[in-house]
Amino acid sequence: MTVIKDSVHNHINVKGVARALLDTPAMQRLRRISQLGTVQFVYPSANHSRFEHSLGVYHLVTKAIDTLDIQGIQMKRLQAAALLHDIGHGPYSHNIELVTHRYTGKYHDDVDEIIHTESISDTLREYGLDPTHIANLITGDETYGQLIAGELDVDRMDYLVRDAHHTGVPYGTIDHERLINGLTFADGELVLGAGNVQTAESLLVARALMNPVVYQHHVARIAKAMLRQAAERLLKETDISATELRRMDDYELFVTLRKVSETKRLAKRLDERRLFKRAMWAEFSAVPPRVREMSYEELREAEAEIATQLETDPTSVIIDVPPTPTMTESTSRVIVSGEIRQLSDESPLVSALRTAQKQQWRMGVYVPAKMAAEAGAYATNLLGIEEDGSFITEYETPLTTLDDFTT
Repeated sequence: MTVIKDSVHNHINVKGVARALLDTPAMQRLRRISQLGTVQFVYPSANHSRFEHSLGVYHLVTKAIDTLDIQGIQMKRLQAAALLHDIGHGPYSHNIELVTHRYTGKYHDDVDEIIHTESISDTLREYGLDPTHIANLITGDETYGQLIAGELDVDRMDYLVRDAHHTGVPYGTIDHERLINGLTFADGELVLGAGNVQTAESLLVARALMNPVVYQHHVARIAKAMLRQAAERLLKETDISATELRRMDDYELFVTLRKVSETKRLAKRLDERRLFKRAMWAEFSAVPPRVREMSYEELREAEAEIATQLETDPTSVIIDVPPTPTMTESTSRVIVSGEIRQLSDESPLVSALRTAQKQQWRMGVYVPAKMAAEAGAYATNLLGIEEDGSFITEYETPLTTLDDFTT
């Protein structure tokens, strides 16, 4: 057994198959994958890794196993799946996942191929575990897979607490001990036992508060959009494949971006934190449905048209349209008066939080600062955005200002 000191959970005891998996190349690579990607442009201490998070998920699933009295082979399967659940992440975690998915059809939890690599597969088989079964648990398949990937999963419990700890933002602090102690299975479904409606609500509230302040902070989004654009150009202008890109770590990707002529300009901006500025920042209600639903190709065409109007390169214009907000946690199930009910039917908070999510949604157009005013006016007209004060323009500001750390 190995005891690891963790900044969030204190001491984590790693043993059995998890200890054997710990030093495999796929796991060690996670030390070089940042948990929050470009959020560190806003919160400098948000430099924790997927490796730390994976240990935390292993720790919490072990607690859940004890609570639910899961034993034998199923216990080993869950511990292995918890530790390995993020090995499919590409560089900078979710930041370029949509880019690689467009080429490979794989998201970060599509890990079957990686799990069948020699070092992981051999280790799992030594402990009597089937690699395919572990991959299925990671995607949330089967009853016990809900502990790894579901509305009440331990993955969410760890990243909210961990991200709050490393950013210094207190909103993600949740009582994961209470959540885990409330877990139970009913008719094959992972639910929270009686008296835990407020416990389930705490997950929703934490996620809803962390979203605008951390995960969707405008500076992090701008940096992510620039990184995503650089990754796109890397795939189009070089012989690097999306499969290769997906298996890089943060450092390898950035070194590559600095070297390639088509991407080094963006890499230099990110290196020096000379980020694009918001030419437009539009609310959900101000953006026509046809714009919110534009395809990848349509967005690139609109960027090119704005760039032509500005007499600049298309890479100097980025249109950032987030998906329509959803709240999967609201489908969590809780036992009330002896019946299994959906949280959204029991909690008056769900409707309010859904409304807040939609109100927090913003579409952005990002350009170099000197072009912001002109680009904002042209983009507003081109995309048919309501001119009611729901968009803004920005101008050159110091690299670090108070506004960088607020929503």
